[in-house]
Amino acid sequence: MCGITGIVGKQINNSAYHSAIKKMNDAIAHRGPDSEGTWNDEHCYLGHRRLSIIDLSEAGNQPFLSQDGRYILIYNGELYNYKDIRLELQRAEHGTKQIPYIFRTDTDTEVVLAAYLRWGKDCVKRFNGMFAFSIWDTADQKLVLARDRMGIKPVYYQFKDNVLLFASEIRALLYSGLIEKKISLKSVAEFIQYATVHAPNTILQDVFMLMPGHILEYQNRTINIQKYWNINDFAKSKQDLSYKETCTQINELLTASVERRLVADVPFGAFLSGGIDSSAIVGLMSKVSSEKVRTFNVSFDESEFSEAKYAKQISEKFNTEHHEIKLTPDDFLKQLPEALAAIDHPSGDGPNSYIVSKATKQAGITMALSGLGGDELFAGYDIFKRYYELEKKGWLNIIPAKGLAGKLLAAKKNSVQGDKTAEILNLDTINGFHAYPINRKLFNQKDYRSLLKEQFNDSNFIKNVIQKIETDKQHVLSRVSLFEIQTYMQNILLRDADQMSMAVALEVRVPFLDYKLVEFVLGVKDEYKYPHSPKKLLTDALGELLPDNIVNRPKMGFTLPWKDWLKGELKDFCEENIVQFSKRSFVNRDSVLLIWNRFLNNDPKITWSRVWHLVILNNWINTHQVEC
Repeated sequence: MCGITGIVGKQINNSAYHSAIKKMNDAIAHRGPDSEGTWNDEHCYLGHRRLSIIDLSEAGNQPFLSQDGRYILIYNGELYNYKDIRLELQRAEHGTKQIPYIFRTDTDTEVVLAAYLRWGKDCVKRFNGMFAFSIWDTADQKLVLARDRMGIKPVYYQFKDNVLLFASEIRALLYSGLIEKKISLKSVAEFIQYATVHAPNTILQDVFMLMPGHILEYQNRTINIQKYWNINDFAKSKQDLSYKETCTQINELLTASVERRLVADVPFGAFLSGGIDSSAIVGLMSKVSSEKVRTFNVSFDESEFSEAKYAKQISEKFNTEHHEIKLTPDDFLKQLPEALAAIDHPSGDGPNSYIVSKATKQAGITMALSGLGGDELFAGYDIFKRYYELEKKGWLNIIPAKGLAGKLLAAKKNSVQGDKTAEILNLDTINGFHAYPINRKLFNQKDYRSLLKEQFNDSNFIKNVIQKIETDKQHVLSRVSLFEIQTYMQNILLRDADQMSMAVALEVRVPFLDYKLVEFVLGVKDEYKYPHSPKKLLTDALGELLPDNIVNRPKMGFTLPWKDWLKGELKDFCEENIVQFSKRSFVNRDSVLLIWNRFLNNDPKITWSRVWHLVILNNWINTHQVEC
């Protein structure tokens, strides 16, 4: 796991670019404390920061050159099937002129480069892992930049004036001295409404994110972006398996995924909340690992929702070396400034991920497995059931005055959910597709539109992502999985997992997102998935692995007293940022201040999350001195 940086263009060999690649590398030093390196010719500058996980020797340092010096690789991530590919590359390719590749190292890095030498850019179709890598061809003056299928590892870029800049984090581009630090007002509107900016856009103008499953090629001052894997293709498959056969296949795929992710030459463990997903990962780790599994639970004594007792139960069941890391609210608040400084792309949930990652890293762990993705694949959120039931209620579209009914309901409930119900009932056509964006909104329509001077069609922010997703009548829940994966998971959960874990040089691996498992589960029909009980398909596939009380307990999540903090210990910090934000040229001052006052006065429609995201955005703008 590492960080990559690059600058490519025609005749860029001058002091400004030498300085820029150094600044870019320095900006992401936290991602790779073990070594750093740069390489350049007159057309290309590459930088790398290394966090050593596989083959800790200096032989794995990067940039990594091919044996003839023609190709230069920089690589961030892990290739879980690298040993299989390595064996294939060590054999001659029958019926071709391909000769066996002679390896110099034991790294997966060299496997990536060797695979490219044999199969070109199609090598990515053979990779099972999480990665973002770039290969520069000095002879053809061509750069290839690729990202993994699920979007676990990020890569940001700007292509302007025939020069391509790219990096693992936005901050590397910001501190290169080569881009205009200018915010995108449309992206600000999207962030305020959905707590994120959906790729390929970012919060910055002219800075983009390479989409998951895509390859970018640069040559002759132009770029070409191609998709090599389309997740939407797999929710239309016609699997003809019994329920028992489906469960057996899921068990085998998930077990294999966990086993693949245990390859490391550093101490590793697993996040253990005591929920279904993390408990499943720990149980399977214990089943396939020859070593005692180390587990980590971060808890707060003061929280009435502490999951520590469930984590301890799982630890005892699987005989793990368990670490319960207890934090007080004071501990968390003391670390909040560094958590905020670690945020690369604005995120309201980022500080939670940072604190957990830091505590795990300080316990001596360099790599950890996570249960992220289980909810999205196995219908673990309430939104799955709401969407499914709404799809069956076409009769709502013929009810006279349904909009008026919605407004009366919203007024009666005086709640966030009441507002969303009213907005759904006001739709011209009520169905799951049109209701989905409303369910994911942070602000109701009225408050959102009052905040900004320039108006954007907020429903399009998510519709632009989900409009190409089509499934048949047997795969309604897979459609929601695709919505969740390509909006909330990829643009919030995975982005936070990467930027906040790598801020403390911790690698996080996610077995539920093995693409083979994802492809299979998306093809499973609704009648096997319908959420009568929490993730029944998953728990049935696991058999007797988990205790009943773990399977059937209410979903809790990582709970912190944010509402109290924003009105107490963090009030001054929040108020300072809210006042500053209210003076930004693109917002309506009185509306911003009114939102803050309504929160302080306990208006049920202004949750702490709505206020906190405005605070986070303003703090990020200040931290990186971005022009608004």
